[in-house]
Amino acid sequence: MSNVPVAVVTGSNKGIGFAIVKALCKQFPGDVYMTARDPSRGQEAVAKLQKEGLHPLFHQLDIDDLQSIRALRDFLKEKYGGLNVLVNNAGIAFKVHDTTPFAVQAEVTLKTNFFGTRNVCTELLPLMKPYGRVVNVSSMVSSSALGGCSQELQKKFRSDTITEEELVGLMTKFVEDTKKSVHEKEGWPNTAYGVSKIGVTVLSRIQARMLNEKRKGDHILLNACCPGWVRTDMAGPQATKSPDEGAETPVYLALLPSDADGPHGQFVSNKTVRPW
Repeated sequence: MSNVPVAVVTGSNKGIGFAIVKALCKQFPGDVYMTARDPSRGQEAVAKLQKEGLHPLFHQLDIDDLQSIRALRDFLKEKYGGLNVLVNNAGIAFKVHDTTPFAVQAEVTLKTNFFGTRNVCTELLPLMKPYGRVVNVSSMVSSSALGGCSQELQKKFRSDTITEEELVGLMTKFVEDTKKSVHEKEGWPNTAYGVSKIGVTVLSRIQARMLNEKRKGDHILLNACCPGWVRTDMAGPQATKSPDEGAETPVYLALLPSDADGPHGQFVSNKTVRPW
């Protein structure tokens, strides 16, 4: 078993994830794993960074596939005895003008962005070593979408006592409500991506609370963050930040020094804690 520290970035063969891997290869004192659904795309991305003199490693990961998540879990457990840094970056978004029915967009978007991310956390958080760092890449859209929710939903999503089960129930209800075309009547905003990222931010708040309760002495810090509006395949060429600039806040949170006691359980953008 290797004593080398290890970092994993999900969905990292392009865009912000790729930029996070690049930065960690330069700054993290250990092995950095790029992951992607498609191994050939992943290996291509690894080769790109090798040309820059960096040495990322690769492991296949499809966050929609529980067996794929568990294969990564078993690999990390066996080879490293755990995990030091986890950046949950993998996510999808439909384009604004996509004509796919909204109920389908809702189901597909939440399947990956919320339920997939949650499955990764369920399997990998128990592997986090003391002083580990977890970063869940959310979005500013989660704040605006929260503002577009009914007062009742806002209250639930801002609660300091909401459980993971209750959050899963709410995310499931959103998908069901879209199928019945009653989501707006039920107090939901008209954005599947926004709701999926509310889920990621609230999940992060819950997970941080659980770490405080169960592993207080381990000094693990877990946060959600917004990378900003970044020029990627997802956001398009009009966005204001380069991928490297988008990677700054996630990398800052992934590399918080061992004597830091925060931020923890926060929503962070431009390296600053934002109100939720």
